[in-house]
Amino acid sequence: MNNSRRLALALSALLAACTVPQPKPTLAPVAPLAPSFNVSKWEMLPEWQEMDIAPSWPAFLQSCNALKAKPHWQDVCARAWQVDKNDSVAQRAFYQEWFIPYQVFNPDGSEQGTITGYYEPLLQGSRVKTERFRYPLYGPPDDLLEIDLSDAYPQLKGMHFRGRLDGKRVVPYYNRTQIDGGIPPLQGRELFWVENAVELFFLQIQGSGRIELPDGSTVKVGYADQNGLPYVSIGRKLVEAGAFKLEDASMQRIKEWAEKNPAKLTALLEQDMSYIFFRELPNDLSAPVGALGVPLTNEYSLAVDARTIPLGVPVFLATTMPNSSTPLNRLMLAQDTGGAIKGAVRADFFWGYGENAATQAGRMKQLGRMWVLFPKGGEPTLF
Repeated sequence: MNNSRRLALALSALLAACTVPQPKPTLAPVAPLAPSFNVSKWEMLPEWQEMDIAPSWPAFLQSCNALKAKPHWQDVCARAWQVDKNDSVAQRAFYQEWFIPYQVFNPDGSEQGTITGYYEPLLQGSRVKTERFRYPLYGPPDDLLEIDLSDAYPQLKGMHFRGRLDGKRVVPYYNRTQIDGGIPPLQGRELFWVENAVELFFLQIQGSGRIELPDGSTVKVGYADQNGLPYVSIGRKLVEAGAFKLEDASMQRIKEWAEKNPAKLTALLEQDMSYIFFRELPNDLSAPVGALGVPLTNEYSLAVDARTIPLGVPVFLATTMPNSSTPLNRLMLAQDTGGAIKGAVRADFFWGYGENAATQAGRMKQLGRMWVLFPKGGEPTLF
């Protein structure tokens, strides 16, 4: 057995042990996520013919900035720049000429999934540690490895492993408890110090945000890397503990619980072993940069599972407003990903920055359906 084969076996077994409980890691092909993309019709998209789609056009052009050199997108994006950015009728005609809608189904054949929300939070912080600001916001450590498993094991295409070297062994990276305990590789990697552990935790969930410094200035931070360990919902943990009912779970309720139970907070947060590392962003950015590499557009950018929905594509979302039955039907752009966004009909709605965005995002956990718009001539696949 050659070295690459040995490495592949070791890493695939380690990945299974760390992220997906398996009774016996084997060499059997890894079952792929198998969403179905069924050809649909434009009239099946709720309110498609009546809605004003012009507000989504800037987000579409941002996707073109990232996709314009790719096959199936060159002609599409070249034509898009010629369309009047304020003419919703012309934009609708453009989509109908250049795209085909495909409804997304889950592997079990169901058409509905969970739609949540996220936003850009504001934290109070400092570049130096003080009595008030004592929770560190870390940049990525130098000893964090990212290994593309498909390089040695094609059956693991699209899967990456993050870990570290322990002698000659590749092992999982440090978990939240170890990182919060102050591991040596992160000493000196502190970008900022913030005043609230819960707000820092939610910044990690959101993936980007702003920090107001003591002099009143504001800096922006964004996702840089992750320790590779699985995300665990602390909201669900609180539901299991009887703190509140599942239907009442929200970011606001979790924060309320934290204020009332400070002695139990550390133990709760440590149940999520995942940890996010950040980088400071240029302050002239108009918005956070998503996984596609372009700035997000408030209320028109969507985080998806990039293993099932290609980044950059238009996605028609049919759901409801947060904690409401009021329809929310909108043309969005798949421009971001998230650790908790796993599956086919599963998405995170970017609400933007500010108190209203925080409220809407914190309350949003709706059922929804999704249609992906693929360029004509391009099969519904990860191109």
